[in-house]
Amino acid sequence: MNKNLNKNIIVYDLGVLDYNTAFNFQEKKLQEIIDIKRTNRNTGSSIKTTNYFLFVEHPPVITLGKSGQEKNLLLPKEELERKKIQFFNTNRGGDITFHGYGQIVGYPVIDLENFYTDINRYLRALEEIVISTLNFYKISSKRSSGETGVWLEPNSPNSRKICAIGVKTSRWVTMHGFALNVETDLKYYDYIIPCGIKGKGITSIKREIKKDVSVKEVKEKILENLKKTFDANLIFSV
Repeated sequence: MNKNLNKNIIVYDLGVLDYNTAFNFQEKKLQEIIDIKRTNRNTGSSIKTTNYFLFVEHPPVITLGKSGQEKNLLLPKEELERKKIQFFNTNRGGDITFHGYGQIVGYPVIDLENFYTDINRYLRALEEIVISTLNFYKISSKRSSGETGVWLEPNSPNSRKICAIGVKTSRWVTMHGFALNVETDLKYYDYIIPCGIKGKGITSIKREIKKDVSVKEVKEKILENLKKTFDANLIFSV
């Protein structure tokens, strides 16, 4: 067993934060981890890398992934400005998505070498965290073959997405993550073709259970499932 592995994950709840500030925070943490790995490689040191998990809620923003197509944005950018919706090209995988109030965004910035070096397994783990969380609310959610994220009734005429996932890795260090609609105003999705996938709907926990839901409670369930899925020890930042 490699004694240099660190399965502690430091949890930050950043509250409401604009997309660019959260992006820079992630990049700073990612670079800190990479610098440690580079030092270890160059000097033979055995410094443990740190893992992070960030909760954040963004003001309305549309982001386009590195493989995305701008034709999936259905409004001129001038109209987005009038509606006070920000727009960013970003370096995650995936196409176009929306972040806004009432949505829980989870950004794991972790060194996968502390867990396993398998990107596909990592993506499935993020999906599993969300699926297990939704099970608590008696929402039956699934994966959709060939489409990263979490869906309700995939491969049916009523297929609808409840959680988008897009990540980036560098030297096995992750950033970006998932966006789970809790009580999100879904009208914003009318301005895009979500994830570049036509003809499928978008939903939220509130829409599915037809009552208000505590964002705090959903976060608690996500952390329970994060801990279980990664067999990790969570440490809460103050």
